[in-house]
Amino acid sequence: MENFPGVTTIGYWSEIKLQILKEYALKYSVILSKQSTLEHVYIDAFAGAGLHISRETEGFVLGSPLNALYVEPPFKELHLIDLDGQKINLLTELTEKFNNVHIYEGNSNEILLNEVLPKVRYEDYRRGLCLLDPYGLHLDWRVLETATAMKSIEVFLNFPIMDMNRNVLWRDYEAVSPKGIDRMNAFWGNESWKQTAYSEPVQRGLFGDNPLQKESNYAIASGFQERLKSTGFKFVPDPIPMRNTAGATIYYLFFASNNETGTKIAKHILEKYRTKGKK
Repeated sequence: MENFPGVTTIGYWSEIKLQILKEYALKYSVILSKQSTLEHVYIDAFAGAGLHISRETEGFVLGSPLNALYVEPPFKELHLIDLDGQKINLLTELTEKFNNVHIYEGNSNEILLNEVLPKVRYEDYRRGLCLLDPYGLHLDWRVLETATAMKSIEVFLNFPIMDMNRNVLWRDYEAVSPKGIDRMNAFWGNESWKQTAYSEPVQRGLFGDNPLQKESNYAIASGFQERLKSTGFKFVPDPIPMRNTAGATIYYLFFASNNETGTKIAKHILEKYRTKGKK
């Protein structure tokens, strides 16, 4: 869109994701606003421009930052991060009238760890709803470790299985670039994804006539679900697949929390949309 630099076109599966997030953000804000001793904030780590074009209707669709901004009762603060300068420029323009919006341009992982998450400490009576929606394998596991240790953060997470399959999870593991492996290690937090993704241990130099058998997408997502639980999140419901028009799973949408009430609400919303992506 030449007249709207930074605006991206999204498929119906992304519109479903946005609806899920919108519904949960509303319920989250209603509940937290009733707690007079608490302040609740919204965090969007790969926020985009705040506006999209629907591939289905060709009309404008509000992105997750604007959906959260217009929630009533409102969030105390919104912290919006993106690396793309064009997206940041439009997001700034769309939110400039609101004094509770804080926008950051740069590496989402470092900004989250160093600037944003420290503002949402449990002991300061602050709580946060955080969307981690990377464009691919761009998330650092340290963010998830920090979020669960804080006990104040609830997370929606895009698990980018299509990007993983395209760049890392090959049967010919020897052909995968070191950069791709490093990105996968950073996202997963260690190298245990190899045991999860393949039916036998990955060892370099042993694959000549015996290529590895890759596990199913859902098996890999289930392995990551266990990783989230192992790092400290008490509640990690089964993720839901987001599929394209061909029925292929592009990513899984996860919810992770230490709050039982929030988890019950999230599970209800996720189940409502579990099969919506099928066509």
